[in-house]
Amino acid sequence: MEDMLAIQQLPIRYAMAVDDRDVDAWVNLFVPDVRVGDRVGRAALRDEITPMLRCFYRSIHQIVGHRVDIVDDQRATGSVYCRAEHEVSERWIVMAIRYDDEYRKVGGDWYFARRKEKHWYAADLTERPQQVDFAGWAVAGQPRLPQAQTWRTFWDGVDTAPITGSPRH
Repeated sequence: MEDMLAIQQLPIRYAMAVDDRDVDAWVNLFVPDVRVGDRVGRAALRDEITPMLRCFYRSIHQIVGHRVDIVDDQRATGSVYCRAEHEVSERWIVMAIRYDDEYRKVGGDWYFARRKEKHWYAADLTERPQQVDFAGWAVAGQPRLPQAQTWRTFWDGVDTAPITGSPRH
């Protein structure tokens, strides 16, 4: 139970560090040997995240759900749902995100070992996600959800025209 509670604190601590622009707190949520491309370590992570955080001025990351699966006494996985809002010049970008995480216990404490951000959309608050093909903020990249095989199987052979103008499967 203690491990579960410790792991569940990581996403909210992550969100608060991003919103506070506390890069030290943010990088210290990751294992010391975190992999960042072909580099390793928190310094590499700092180099990667700092320019990204300068792409938006204000942000609000709201954690809305977290599933954790304990693998063993040193490893766990999880998925975190998040609604994020970003001030980008005159725009207010809203994103629906799911983070797929791997956690590792080091020296008695839990950290992110890996964090993959996937999102359904990024759009200005005044836009519907469909109006911008779910990709209204270039920095966020192309949406990568939904993509599960269950999603595709569920909609196979179904006429979705009455319920969406933008099918994604």
